[in-house]
Amino acid sequence: MSNASIGLSEDLHAYLVRVGVREPDVLRRIRERTAPLPEHGMQIAPEQGAFMALLVNAMSTRRCLEVGTFTGYSSTAVALALPPDGRLVCCDVSREWTDRAREAWAEAGVADRVELRLGPALDTLDQLLAEGAERSFDFAFIDADKPNYDGYVERALRLVRPGGLIAIDNVLWSGRVADPSVDDESTNAIRSLNEKLVADERVDLAMVPIGDGLTLLSVRPGAG
Repeated sequence: MSNASIGLSEDLHAYLVRVGVREPDVLRRIRERTAPLPEHGMQIAPEQGAFMALLVNAMSTRRCLEVGTFTGYSSTAVALALPPDGRLVCCDVSREWTDRAREAWAEAGVADRVELRLGPALDTLDQLLAEGAERSFDFAFIDADKPNYDGYVERALRLVRPGGLIAIDNVLWSGRVADPSVDDESTNAIRSLNEKLVADERVDLAMVPIGDGLTLLSVRPGAG
């Protein structure tokens, strides 16, 4: 987990953020409020937030899904990129962290664009499918517990429309995926998913070394 793109020195990352990211003040304040938390490494890097917002804007996205919200940086970045009638459904299990996200959404003036669903994300995604939300999302961002990543992706492939994008965070896992001496549940789950997706004919794929590694999946017709 990282608040800066993997492999960049501190000085180079500071330069990247200064000249390569137009970070709104509200996002900077979220970073500053999150920094003292022991779990601050769960927050995405500012360059990744800007990249995702650019994708959402370029796709004329209206309906987004997020699995793993934490204190609200990624969801606020995405919601700011949506049109006024755009909607973002956020899935998380922590009321403590998402209370901070709610404050951020209100501060950014996007609270009316965000629907928070608290509870295990697999259950929430299944409920969305049961409600008839299949193929109704343009963009999905997955950044939650790694052992369940495969389940999140499989459901996202049903929820996101053909031509839509699924973005999967932490796919480089601070380099641990390439270290054969690392053998833990989360690392193995990410490795397994990476190997599965590179051969998955349901999607077009690009793994981008931004943040802690971000895989982009473009859903092909007939996926899911």
